[in-house]
Amino acid sequence: MTLEKHDLHHEFPEFTDEIHHLKLNDNHFARLFTEYHEIDHEVNRIEQGVENTSDEYLEGKKKQRLKLKDKLFVMLKKVQIPA
Repeated sequence: MTLEKHDLHHEFPEFTDEIHHLKLNDNHFARLFTEYHEIDHEVNRIEQGVENTSDEYLEGKKKQRLKLKDKLFVMLKKVQIPA
């Protein structure tokens, strides 16, 4: 089974520069980015069968990931990278 990639660079390829800029210059974004990344890896391990858990737990993690992605997207749309 092929699993979709959900890391932010695959989710928002048009925001590569903004992601990099915010990771370096915005502590709140960097913390949310790290949290998103950790949850995404956990979901991937569960979906690959490396970790066993209940369907409810997996769905909860996917919902967490989606909420974080929405917050990060809002931040990405607002960023102005200095020239």
